[in-house]
Amino acid sequence: MTRLDDYQDKYRHVAFERNESVLEVRLHTDGGPLVWSPAAHRELGDAFADIAADAETKVVILAGTGDSFIASMDTQAFINDAAPWDVIWWEGKRLLTNLIDIEVPVIGVINGPATVHSEIAVLSDIVLAADTTVFADAPHFAYGTVPGDGIHLVWQHLLGTNRGRYFLLTAQTLSARDALEFGVVNEVLPLAELLPRARVLANDLATRPLSVLRYTRTALTMQLRRLLLDGLSHGLALEGCGTMRR
Repeated sequence: MTRLDDYQDKYRHVAFERNESVLEVRLHTDGGPLVWSPAAHRELGDAFADIAADAETKVVILAGTGDSFIASMDTQAFINDAAPWDVIWWEGKRLLTNLIDIEVPVIGVINGPATVHSEIAVLSDIVLAADTTVFADAPHFAYGTVPGDGIHLVWQHLLGTNRGRYFLLTAQTLSARDALEFGVVNEVLPLAELLPRARVLANDLATRPLSVLRYTRTALTMQLRRLLLDGLSHGLALEGCGTMRR
């Protein structure tokens, strides 16, 4: 198994900080809010795999940087990158399956708007949101792209089938309070209180034996694992088909 020191300086868009057995993982671009790009798409799946293999971690805190979680894309970088769809399909599968394969509890700290790959933000076991947070699926259907990269599975699972389809088809924006009412997030707090609250929860969870934490995380994510296994690969293939038709 790997240790934190093995990948501390490996990533441009993921920063790590350990507090005993709690690993804080912060997504960023050049020290500011994460801008979604081909590099971020590649890195996050690898980072989640490294986190899952870390022998010392009992709880993960997954957070954004600054005042947004992920709310912007480097569109030109995607145009310039022009990766073939088989590569995007492979990376897209690993992005979510490696996140779910982290076998200790994950606390999501959503520090502001999550409108790009918002499914990453809400797949945690405990989800805390700043009161400035909004959720949406900005990059897909509204711009002629099939929402098949897992966002179609996660949001229908969390919101219910009809509400989830409406969310994806109409580019609906949900406030943090909406998300709390619908059961998507667990707590809504002022931004300044968000990370301290996550640390309190993480430190409490970390008092349990590692084996209990791992087995509990595995038990609690069984349904999500099955959901991704059944629908992620095909959804990404449909997204690729839609892209080729444009």
